[in-house]
Amino acid sequence: MIELEDITKVYPMGGEVLRALDGVSLSVPRGEWLAIMGPSGCGKSTLLNIIGCLDTPTSGRYRLNGQAVDGLDDGALAAVRNRSIGYVFQNFNLLPRTPALRQVMLPLQYRHGGQMISGAEQEARARAALDWVGLADRADHVPSELSGGQRQRVAIARALVNEPTILVADEPTGNLDSRSGADILRLFESLYKDRQMTILVVTHDEEIAAHAGRTIRMRDGRIVHEEK
Repeated sequence: MIELEDITKVYPMGGEVLRALDGVSLSVPRGEWLAIMGPSGCGKSTLLNIIGCLDTPTSGRYRLNGQAVDGLDDGALAAVRNRSIGYVFQNFNLLPRTPALRQVMLPLQYRHGGQMISGAEQEARARAALDWVGLADRADHVPSELSGGQRQRVAIARALVNEPTILVADEPTGNLDSRSGADILRLFESLYKDRQMTILVVTHDEEIAAHAGRTIRMRDGRIVHEEK
């Protein structure tokens, strides 16, 4: 499903360059839960952004579901992301004055499988996604009326509403208390076991990594260790 070969990412820094990724090669088969760990600045979020089609590599090859995506422009990357990938952020990335239902409907307002989805179907799918994360009764609430754990569950519902094959998450429990973090972990376990979804998580949390099928550890833009 995910194949990266000798991926580099270089950022100009004045007269020098920062090598955020330095020759990363990685294969992730369908249905795997992969945890990505390492110290701050090691390149793990950069790697996740490239896998999630939010960024492009400086060099190297990336194939997603058999399609070469390393050379796609922003519009083509957005189409791949909307079709195949759900993204969950540490800071939720919710619109401050938009109710939960409308937040979850947003990805459905783009073309889906070449077809436009009616407003009624968008709402039905969004309500089903909110119900799955346990927030059916919070559909009309804006983020300021929700707890941190509830905001992250809205973000997960939004990531899942287009029925992606891959879920990528960057520190999904980083801003949550231990109880809310455990709730999010249970949702991920259900996606992994019941839906056989491919999950990639950047995390500092060893408990999340312990539930993953495989963990890679990064340092200085490289994968330095792998464990199952």
